Amino acid sequence: MPLADRFLTVYRDAHSEEVLARGGDDEARSILQHTGFVPVTRVHETYHRSLTGLAENEEIRLATEAVARLRAVGYPVDCDPLFDTDRRPARYQPLGASVAHLAERIRQATRTDEVAAVLTELTAPHDGILDTVEQVLTAAAEFHDGLGYAADPHTARRLRYLADERLHVIRTDLIHTRNNLADLHAPHPGRTTCPEEIPDNEVERSVACACPPPPRAVPAPLPPVAAGPRR
Repeated sequence: MPLADRFLTVYRDAHSEEVLARGGDDEARSILQHTGFVPVTRVHETYHRSLTGLAENEEIRLATEAVARLRAVGYPVDCDPLFDTDRRPARYQPLGASVAHLAERIRQATRTDEVAAVLTELTAPHDGILDTVEQVLTAAAEFHDGLGYAADPHTARRLRYLADERLHVIRTDLIHTRNNLADLHAPHPGRTTCPEEIPDNEVERSVACACPPPPRAVPAPLPPVAAGPRR
C-alpha cells in the first residue's frame, strides 16, 4: 500500500473547533472508531470527528490515545502538539479478529467438506456467529425500548427488522450453501494439496514436487475474415 494512503492528520479544526482525523486506510479507520471517533461520510471523503459534548481535557485524551494507537502499528501521524505522545500501547485486538481466520480457512480449503465446516461456524443454530449477531441486535433493540428519546422506538423496530428479516435471509442462504457443500464430499478441482515428493519416474532434474505442470492455454482461434464482394 502506498505510504500516502497510510498517512493521517489529527488536529482541532479552526472552523468547527472539533477534533478531526483525516486519512488512513480501513485498518486506521477501525482503530479510530475503536478509540471513540465517529465516522463522517461526504461525497469526496470520509473523515472522523471526536464525540460531541466532551470537555476539552477529554477531547485531548481521546485524540492522544488515537495518535498513540495509530503510531503503535506503524501509521505516520501528524497532529497538534497537544495530542503528541511517545506512548505506544499494545495493539488492541477487536473481536472481529477472532473470527477472521475463517476466511483464510476457506481460501486454503481443498475440499467441500472443509468449507462446509467453516460455514457451520456461522450458521449453527445455538452457538453460531450469526445466531450471536441476532442476539446482539435484539439486545440493542431492547436497550432502545426504554431509552426515552423520540427516535428510539423507530431505532428499536429497525434493529428487530434487521434481526428477523435481513439476517434471516443471510442465514437461510448460507445454510443452503453449507448443506450442498457438505453433501458433495468432493475435492476442489482447482485446488490440490502438494505432496512435496518427487516420483521415481521424473525425468526433469530441477523439479521439487510431483505437481503436474499447468495445462497449456489453447490460443483462441482468429475471427473469420469478412469476405467482401468479388469484382
